[in-house]
Amino acid sequence: MSEQSNPLAQFSDALNRCVEAITSKTVAIRLAHERHLTGILWRPEVIVTSEQSLPRGEQFEVVTAGGSVVSAKVGGRDPGTNVAILHLPAPSPSSAIAASEAGVGTIVIAIGADGIGGASARLGIINSAGPEWHSSNGGLIDRRIVLDLRLSRQEEGGPVVDAGAKCIGMSTFGPRGQVLVIPTATIERIIPLLLKDGRVPRGWLGVALQAVAVPDALRESANQRSGLMVMSIVKDGPAAKAGLVAGDIILSVDGTPTHRFRKIARHLGSESIGRKAELRLIRGGNVITVQTSIAERPAA
Repeated sequence: MSEQSNPLAQFSDALNRCVEAITSKTVAIRLAHERHLTGILWRPEVIVTSEQSLPRGEQFEVVTAGGSVVSAKVGGRDPGTNVAILHLPAPSPSSAIAASEAGVGTIVIAIGADGIGGASARLGIINSAGPEWHSSNGGLIDRRIVLDLRLSRQEEGGPVVDAGAKCIGMSTFGPRGQVLVIPTATIERIIPLLLKDGRVPRGWLGVALQAVAVPDALRESANQRSGLMVMSIVKDGPAAKAGLVAGDIILSVDGTPTHRFRKIARHLGSESIGRKAELRLIRGGNVITVQTSIAERPAA
């Protein structure tokens, strides 16, 4: 069988062309101890990478495709959507990112940087693709995309593309080692905010919370089995001003039960700042209601 008529060879060639097409947009961000993190040249002067894995700092060395080393300045970070951006000192030749709306079963390639100007590649499929969701840090992610592939730490933050080299988004690690994708639509929405202010404003109550079981004697009146206990309160924060105290068990926020903090995070988006919120909670063996005003989360 000739190579031209061999479907496996054709498939391999198509994947190779796909990797070559996206490698020019893949960079390595040098970290301490000879480690690196992968980034995406999203715009000619903007690199996107995983916020959760980018150490604190203002400047990082970046190895571009081909091996050139330049210094890039951190332009903004958003833990809510796990997007961080770095500014290059001068625009780099780069074509626009072509977006993909791939679904379950789509063959994908996760590209990583090798740290010396080349790239690595991982082949897999989209295991599941759900609707928009909120992270535990309150960020809205446009789709929940889970990949069926393994990824090394140095490959996190790289582009995930379909077989046509169109970008599905940025790879990142989720709970229990899952490999997730931050969709292209989310990144496009967050970049202008980070370029403008370096951060994305979100609502804040000023409390540290811990999931707890509701005491048996109060489950009937609380009408739920779990809540979030207030472990500490920020001085002069919204919760402190509303009179919350350590030991209070928050049962709901604006009627949304606190079974999971991610559900509460939905109430703390940018649009929530300045809005009143009703907290239903347990204090001293009684179920009471307290009102508070949601403030903007202070800059880290």
